[in-house]
Amino acid sequence: MNVPTLVDHGAETHLSFCRVCHAACPIEVDVVAGEVVAVRGVKDDPLFEGYTCIKGRQLPDQMRHPDRLVRHQRRRPDGSFEPVDARTALDEIAAALRRIIDEHGPRAVATYTGTGAYQNSTTIPVTRAFHKAIRSRSLYTSLTIDQPAKATAMFRMGMWEGGLQDFRTADVLLAIGYNPLVSSFGPSSGLQGTNPFVELRRARERGLKLIVIDPRRTELASFADIHLQARPGEDAAILAGMLRVILTEDRHDAPFCDTWVEDLDGLRAAVEPFTPEVVATRADIPADDLVAAARMFAAASRGTSGTGTGPSMAPHSSLTEHLSLCLNVVCGRVNRPGDIIHSGFFLSPETPKRAQVAPPMRPTGAAARFRGLHGYHGEMPTTTLAEEILEPGDGQIRALVVSGGNPAVAWPDQAQTLAALDDLELLVVVDHRMTPTAERAHYVIAPTLSLERPDVPHLMDRWFPMPYTNYTDAVVPRRGDVLAEWELFWEIAERLEVELELPGGTLPRGVRPDPGDVIDLAYGDARMPVSEMRANRRVIHEERALRVTEAEGDAEDRARFLVAYDEIVAELGVVATERTSAERLSGFDPEQFPFRLTSRRLKAVLNSLGPELPNLARKGTTNKAYMNPLDCAELGLDDGSLVEISSPHATIVGVCEPAGDIRRGVISMAHSWGTGSLTDERVRAVGTPTNRLVTTKDGFDAVTGQAIQSAIPVAVRRVTDDESRG
Repeated sequence: MNVPTLVDHGAETHLSFCRVCHAACPIEVDVVAGEVVAVRGVKDDPLFEGYTCIKGRQLPDQMRHPDRLVRHQRRRPDGSFEPVDARTALDEIAAALRRIIDEHGPRAVATYTGTGAYQNSTTIPVTRAFHKAIRSRSLYTSLTIDQPAKATAMFRMGMWEGGLQDFRTADVLLAIGYNPLVSSFGPSSGLQGTNPFVELRRARERGLKLIVIDPRRTELASFADIHLQARPGEDAAILAGMLRVILTEDRHDAPFCDTWVEDLDGLRAAVEPFTPEVVATRADIPADDLVAAARMFAAASRGTSGTGTGPSMAPHSSLTEHLSLCLNVVCGRVNRPGDIIHSGFFLSPETPKRAQVAPPMRPTGAAARFRGLHGYHGEMPTTTLAEEILEPGDGQIRALVVSGGNPAVAWPDQAQTLAALDDLELLVVVDHRMTPTAERAHYVIAPTLSLERPDVPHLMDRWFPMPYTNYTDAVVPRRGDVLAEWELFWEIAERLEVELELPGGTLPRGVRPDPGDVIDLAYGDARMPVSEMRANRRVIHEERALRVTEAEGDAEDRARFLVAYDEIVAELGVVATERTSAERLSGFDPEQFPFRLTSRRLKAVLNSLGPELPNLARKGTTNKAYMNPLDCAELGLDDGSLVEISSPHATIVGVCEPAGDIRRGVISMAHSWGTGSLTDERVRAVGTPTNRLVTTKDGFDAVTGQAIQSAIPVAVRRVTDDESRG
């Protein structure tokens, strides 16, 4: 239980877990007179072993920051804001929503849940319940502009019910464009942010082979046996080349493929053009290293391949995810009967974990109005949301509630995004600070921060590398007139006289529910009741671990993986004819746009969260444009020089920093920085949004609608401060 203890300096120490990002690191929180004064890791935690990151340790500054919103804000006619009490704000918001629903229909009301609100375990369940209650399908989240192919590729291919082999038992790890030593994130079967440095060291000591594909020599790549430091955007070609080596040399798991793969010969034919020499030329990597990587991956007895944000935002993102899964499939990297599944899945419903394929399916939901795209898994594609706002007609969105997101600097195509935000009849933003998006809102709802609310680690419940449970109560009382995200939707539902149905039952009407009861209802169909989690904090349940069972049914009737369905074969054909993935963008000229801009993560920042906090601001207040020193010298750039970066779509200004870990021809920048302006006068102080460089309408992924937000073709030139202001 979360029983406080007294420490030497007179503070009470509470056990909780961090919710800055999804990793859910356990923390000890020192509280004096209701104020959080210090945060540190829990050394005796059986999974994290005291690990935390620099961002989580700044929670005291976040809680007491002088600019933190503790009162709701209402926009005046002149554009300024005034404080407004919760009751008045909620009454006015609900009245506006009622009018919009009556005039335009339920679909005109949309919500967008960003990274900040994802860490709140009740936000998504209650938001989904709200949409169901008002009969609106316009639910959007950051998932569909980050790594949407992870939500579609495995279903289209067919999903192994018993899951993929995981990092803790792997003999080889293929990491494609992710760096969990900084981002605390990896694919579900890869290296996670739970004490990642120690886990990687232990794995290397037991003999793990590590292959990294990344245009940077990242922290993870520095440990690699083979680092393919390729041109950005060529991951699909590289993976196709690796598959060709494995299949041509008969290094695949033939018995597994004979039983469980439908169309291996189709895949073999589709990857035939991707010879080591062709891939080496295109990706600018040694052909011998490509062959060695393929052989190393195939030779291991257990292992896993997975992708991260970089390739998921680059051209051919769904194809890249599919080919990564193909490597796992053709090498038989799935859990077999008797294998233990790494995570407990305690907050998920009880489902079979059999050694067989769940039938391939097309997770196609409601149709968007643009580019033939559809929703999937109950969400609509965020890449169409700005257009859904701007385009008149049936289904036009007129109201948007943004929870913990910052679309003004995060959504693809900043100019279109800003126009859309300004076109709304009602924009409500839930955030603890005045972000560029909040500055455009009609109402800004001040939310509870993480240590003011109870939670379960709902995201990591599927990703923990062991069957681990945790729970936290609120550590300190709420400050000011704030609301949790679920309370906003519950209050509006009360005023609209609709009920919010959760998996465990309907939220009560009339009297605001207890926050813990909302969690219970949100996960009412969970494998382990939340009440049991409350009694088992920071516990590894080896006795409750899931084991893979034998396949069921007649062998001839069982589903099989589709590794070469028509769309995949067609797109591989397109890739085979390209000189570079940048050809996906119209207006691309290799002479005019010789560089590639790639996305990256920074230790001290999570998207747009971080630079406002003093200790993190010391790490930098701009998203520097990291470039190879030889490129810098050729362009006359010094550390701190301003550099103009132009894509076929738009231009930004960045602050140059030479970095020897980046290959030539690449600019590496973090996303979600800058202001709600289309100019960069303050780039040294606040950075610049790389989303301005991209468009949603060109080069997009045909399945998910994902825009090209990494491996962007760009031109680069030095500019002066005066030019940047011009």
